[in-house]
Amino acid sequence: MKKLNTFLNGVMAAFLGTFIGCGIYEVWKFKTHPELYAPQSAPWYTNILFYGVITVIALLVCIVIKSIIKRKN
Repeated sequence: MKKLNTFLNGVMAAFLGTFIGCGIYEVWKFKTHPELYAPQSAPWYTNILFYGVITVIALLVCIVIKSIIKRKN
């Protein structure tokens, strides 16, 4: 069970780090090339919101699994 808990901690950290990295990259890309986003009807931060939703879902799944593991011990 300890190995699974450690693995889930790693998965949670990886998703959070990926979200932060993608968010920083999207902001940098918008600041350096705003003309790429001018013809789009969606706001420039739509990808950040999408990555945020995926990250929250992954974190919630990991937290639920961790709470189930904790109850069994």
